[in-house]
Amino acid sequence: MKKIHLPAAIVFGIFLCSCSRKEKVDLLVFNARIYTVDSSFSIAEAMAVKDGKIVAVGKTAELEEKYDSPEKLDAAGKFIYPGFIDAHAHFVGYGTSLQRVNLMGTESWEEAIERVKVFAAENLPAGQDGKEAWITGRGWDQNDWAVKDFPTNEKLSELFPDRPVLLTRVDGHAAVANQKALDMAGIKAGDTLTGGEIEEMEGTLTGILIDNAVDLVSAKIPDATQEQFKKALQAAEKNCFAMGLTTIDDCGLSYVSVDMIRELQASGDLKMRLYVMLSDEKTNYDYADRNGIIKTDRLNVRSFKVYGDGALGSRGACLLQPYSDKPGLYGFLLSNPKHFDSVANYISKKGWQMCTHAIGDSGNRTMLNIYARYLNGRNDLRWRIEHAQVINPNDFNLFGINSIIPSVQPTHATSDMYWAGDRLGAERVKGAYAFKQLLQQNGWIALGTDFPVEDISTFKTFFAAVVRKDAKNWPANGYQTENALTREEALRGMTIWAARSNFEEHEKGSLEKGKFADFIILDKDILQAAENELLQTMVLKTFVGGEKVYEKK
Repeated sequence: MKKIHLPAAIVFGIFLCSCSRKEKVDLLVFNARIYTVDSSFSIAEAMAVKDGKIVAVGKTAELEEKYDSPEKLDAAGKFIYPGFIDAHAHFVGYGTSLQRVNLMGTESWEEAIERVKVFAAENLPAGQDGKEAWITGRGWDQNDWAVKDFPTNEKLSELFPDRPVLLTRVDGHAAVANQKALDMAGIKAGDTLTGGEIEEMEGTLTGILIDNAVDLVSAKIPDATQEQFKKALQAAEKNCFAMGLTTIDDCGLSYVSVDMIRELQASGDLKMRLYVMLSDEKTNYDYADRNGIIKTDRLNVRSFKVYGDGALGSRGACLLQPYSDKPGLYGFLLSNPKHFDSVANYISKKGWQMCTHAIGDSGNRTMLNIYARYLNGRNDLRWRIEHAQVINPNDFNLFGINSIIPSVQPTHATSDMYWAGDRLGAERVKGAYAFKQLLQQNGWIALGTDFPVEDISTFKTFFAAVVRKDAKNWPANGYQTENALTREEALRGMTIWAARSNFEEHEKGSLEKGKFADFIILDKDILQAAENELLQTMVLKTFVGGEKVYEKK
């Protein structure tokens, strides 16, 4: 048979016609292993994106035939997941911490002091002699030191007689202040307050402040300027994108911070999506009354963060029975139960979401019972208990009965496991960090990090959830592994379930048609990788609304 040779112009015309029949999109991703995290946990090869949203997910050949895009991304067999959602963190606080003394990982009070000295020398305000210029830091943990007692402030007061210093413990529930800072706050020996403690020894202030007492000093620290705020959040955002985070729940902000975030997002200076909980303060309730729920593509403000009790590490968590390592001490609630009830009453009437920090078994029981008065059985209000750290065996069912959502942080278990048994005793600790038991109450659970209290690493979160070990691979057989999550459960907790805890499951948390194109490309398959490879996983690229916001260099 004689071959027919078509003129090049005709061939080119046929090609153009075939392209013109294709639907135009902004981005076409192909040759990938895409974990959609949809209801059937299906796996795809390709994804088409237009106007920041996913228009199709499927096989490479099918999508290449149907769509044409000016930007094509060959994933070369790499692994794509929905962008991670941190259901409990402190984004603004983390950004601010990047401008303070980093005391994480210190092995002694003396090492902490040395870091403060270096920071103070390098961060003297321009044009000033340093007087009245605050020095703040965060991250010390006396449980990591050879001497596990709280530090005292004599050396800080000696080194900085004219500069106020406030160094916050890793969990944010205790701090040490020098004498200058105490004087500026008007704190004197013998002072007392509800929900906090001003420590003294033999009638002399030690500088240690616990829970609400910390606020007496921190309230004196000048607010950041708009430019400082912007730089802090942009630095935080950069690090978060590198960890594959595309949405963060910021737990407990003032309305002033919310308004500054709105401005930065509107101007394009901040791209991170944020789910903000307003802190439990009158000015914030007034703001909520004026503005109602705030919802944009990048900002969602519809909840309040309430503090039930303190932290276990500083023995402020409220327990039903005394601390095993400090007889007679029960910890404490941070407010009168009547206050918590009044907040629940307000929030239930306004249709907002209540999210309460509760650590100890008494703190959790108190809040679960208050919630029950207003939730009154199964519902879809999604009120949350943040941390849900120590639960009495008789109280787990209260989560399921009233559809209360546990919002937990897996790395708390692997950070606290070295001393949690000392605080709680062998029997009571079995109800601590019980993620599997909590998940079973409603069939889902939200996961976060609580950074900067814990490391920002999403992979440490995943590792701690499924392996129940810390980054040192300890303990060898895992910690209370009966409460480990499966890899699929952990991934859902960091994506679609976290989105659900924010009322955002229809717009993010999985890679499905109509949802935001928030996705990440990893160098390893965390659902299949060997246990010893999980912490070595790296984010290669992060996309928010189809826009590449991070790429590993």
